[in-house]
This record gives sequence, structure tokens and C-alpha cells, in this order.
Amino acid sequence: MSDDTLASRTEAVRDRYRSTLGAVPSGVEERLRLAQEFGRLPTEEAVAALRHIVLTDNPLGARVQQLVHFGQLLALGRAHPARIHARGALHAGAGIADLIGVAETALITAGVPAYALGTEIIAELLPPEEGAEVL
Repeated sequence: MSDDTLASRTEAVRDRYRSTLGAVPSGVEERLRLAQEFGRLPTEEAVAALRHIVLTDNPLGARVQQLVHFGQLLALGRAHPARIHARGALHAGAGIADLIGVAETALITAGVPAYALGTEIIAELLPPEEGAEVL
């Protein structure tokens, strides 16, 4: 496979992530680097294709799908991917109030730690208040 073809296919994978999340997560970049280096790009293409189908060709729609992912990841305590999907939900048209609703639901289904993680992530998405002290 030529370098141009490999680069084009790799960029196509990145584009799928950009379309659903608004950006390419650092973990995806790491996987793509390994996939290129060891000839495993078809695996990453298959993962990206499946994610794209599940997130975009789904009766729930992209906005709700991202909110569901955010809530599930809060319940699992998976902070880094929950952050990615919170930003993905905003990219798909959700608002901060939607994210708060998901965090509140996580309180009921997964407890205070999930709720606390959710509110922490949401607070990070807000612009800092002028003059606010951070401890």
C-alpha cells in the first residue's frame, strides 16, 4: 500500500471521529499510529465504521446517543471517555442543561460518585468565572 493511500485511509478514520465528536481523541491518535506502524489499519477502520453506524445511523440520533454514552460512562466511572462524550454531546447539539440532566440521572442509577464526576466534567466545560478563586 502506498504512503498516500495509507495517509488517505488514516485521515478518513479521523474524519469519522471529527464528525461524531468534533475532534480526534488522543487515544485514537495513538491507536492509529500503532495501526499504521504494524499494518493494522483495517482494524481501526472497522472500529470507526461500527462507531459511526451506531452513533449516526441510530433511531436515537446523534445528540441523544452522545448523552447516553456520557451517562453510561459516568455510571462506569470512566472519566476520560465521559469527558470526550460530554464534548461530543455539545457538538451534536446538546446543551449544558442536558448534561446536567444526565448527571442527575446517574445519581439515581449509579450513586453520588457518578453524579460528582458528571458535575466535575460539566463544570470544566463552562467558561471560568471572572475573579473566581480556585483552590
